[in-house]
Parts: sequence; structure tokens; C-alpha cells
Amino acid sequence: MDRANIVIIGGGVVGCAVARAVSARWSDVFLLEALPRLGMGASSRNSGVIHAGLYYPRGSLKARHCLRGNPLTYEFCAAHGIAHRRTGKLVVASSPAEASALAALHRNAVANGVEGLRLVDRARIRALEPHAEGFQAIEVPSTGIVSAEELVKAYARIAADQGAHIVTQARVERLEPLRDGIRVVSAAGEIETKCLVNSAGLFADDVAALLGSRMGRHRIYPVRGEYCELVRGKQDWVRGLVYPLPHTDGKSIGVHFTKTVWGSVLIGPTARYIDDKNNYERDRYPIEDFVPEAKLLLPGIETSDLVLAHSGIRAKLTPPGGGIGDFIIERDPDFPRVVQLIGIESPGLTSAPSIAEQVSALAGEILA
Repeated sequence: MDRANIVIIGGGVVGCAVARAVSARWSDVFLLEALPRLGMGASSRNSGVIHAGLYYPRGSLKARHCLRGNPLTYEFCAAHGIAHRRTGKLVVASSPAEASALAALHRNAVANGVEGLRLVDRARIRALEPHAEGFQAIEVPSTGIVSAEELVKAYARIAADQGAHIVTQARVERLEPLRDGIRVVSAAGEIETKCLVNSAGLFADDVAALLGSRMGRHRIYPVRGEYCELVRGKQDWVRGLVYPLPHTDGKSIGVHFTKTVWGSVLIGPTARYIDDKNNYERDRYPIEDFVPEAKLLLPGIETSDLVLAHSGIRAKLTPPGGGIGDFIIERDPDFPRVVQLIGIESPGLTSAPSIAEQVSALAGEILA
């Protein structure tokens, strides 16, 4: 039977970033991904935004890791030739009635340590985004975009170059606690490890439950987000990133416009709680449902300007109306050789290299 220092379950952006970090310190690192390719879940089904850290409660892990992960992601992309661009973004208050909410968001972002923010008026909004409309906005210079798929592949490639074993089609079926480790039984075989990292994304709660740990009480609520794209002839209507104020229930940060690294413009995501973690396509919203929210930011948009695009599913830890929630990143209280990463939703893409630093530190405690 293979023996490992560290086994990581989940080959999304966070799992691959963790593999890169820990394989720089230890040999015999394995990453097990259930699907045929890395990053096929939430990691490649999102807006590809490098977030600044505006939205998250002060002192939360989301705020901490987003603030730290933002410059780390830019540095990594520049060093490894990953398609990205520091675009900046506008978070727009559509009317004077939203001004107080915009000011509160600005205060929260400043408290979190986001730098370079400006509260700007309609003239500045129009100067930056001539087709956008709004009463006031927060201008956020540190936000950007990245090719999420390239980012995942680069983290994995560097991990493999450092000696990590990347195994796909390796769905974990059973976890067996041992005196000095964990036996992992997967579709690819069995392996014993001194340290196990649960980075299974949407299925992290299911993996935690395999151990019979108290961590298995955490439930992931899948929330599907759907996207449209602007037709090719209207792609120049958006220059960068244009956001509304976030939903007050914490369900999402709202349907926004994202100019991708390829020049297309995404509109979305919506946010709908669903029952099936694999339900990406059934009962999708019609294009017409995107138009009212889109028109708040770009009044000239019509249904004929939109085409249906992809969808993704967030791994939320809060039920409907439950607020923003936070990441769970900790050693399992019942099985201290296990590091649990549960509820890693947005800003997980931005936070990945920072989360990897924390996981590497926790692994160091286990392997000391």
C-alpha cells in the first residue's frame, strides 16, 4: 500500500494551491480528484474575478484570506504567464436611496484594509463605463480578472514539478482512522497518510461525514449561479467590472458585468438554492429573467443582447436568509491529523494561495 505524508482530497483551485504549497516542503504528497480533470467544478464555473475584499465581515477568514490572496494571485499570475488583468471595478448605487448602503460597504472595505478606494459620482461612473448608469459608486482599483482554468493548471503543474502525485478519477469512497494516520480508499486504490486535507468543495461536508467526525454536522447548501453573455456586437459596452450593491441576505454579491480576459462580457451570476449538487443545467432561468437587474446598471440592455452561458454551484454553509457565512479552515477536533476546509466559496479563487499558507502551517503541526 502507498504511504504518504499528505493526501489532499479535491483538485479545485484551493486543493491545487495547497498541493503546490505543501509539496514545496514535503515529499510523498498526493492529490485525489474525483472527476476526469482538475478544476471542473466551481473553480472553472465562476466569473474569474480577483476580489479585493470589500464584502466580508472584519476579522473573518474570508476577509483575511481575500486581502492576502489578492496580491499573491497577481504575483503568481505574472510570474507564470497566466492570463489576467487588473481592471478595477465599480460597485454602483443606482439611486440616492442606496447611498447609505454604499457608504456602509465602503466603511467595511476600509476596515478590512482594502486600499485605494474612492467614492465617485455619476460623472466618474460615466467616464469609466460610458454605458453604465448610477447615482454613486465605489471605485476599487485592486480588483481584476484571471483565467481560472489556467490558474488551476498552473498550481497543479508546479505541484507535480515539485514531486506531488496528481491523481484524477479518484473519488474517495471510505476513510478509516488509524493510530498514526488515515487510510484513504478511493476509486484509484488505497493509500495511508499521516495528514489528510479535505478540500472537496461542494462535497467537503460529505467527506467530513465519512470520518464520523463532529465536523460532519456542517452542511453545505448548494446555490446555483447562472450566467448570460453579451452578444459580440455589444461587448464594447463594458470595459471592466460593474457591480450592484450586494444582496442584503448575503446570498450573493449580485448580478454583475465582467469583462473576461478573452474580451467577452459575462452577466451574472444569479443565486438559487437547489437540492442537487450536480444540477448545473435543469430548470435554468430564461434569458428574460436577467434583464431587469442588468438594466439597473446598463439601461440600454435588451433581451436580444444576451445569450445563455454557463452555470456554477457555490458551496454555501448558510441556509436561505442565513447571511454571508465564513470559511472553515481547521484541524478536525476528533481526528487531529485531518485538516478540514469546508464552505470554501467566493472569494475562494482569490484566497487560494493564502488558504494554502494556512493549511501548510497546520500540516507542519501534524507532521512535526
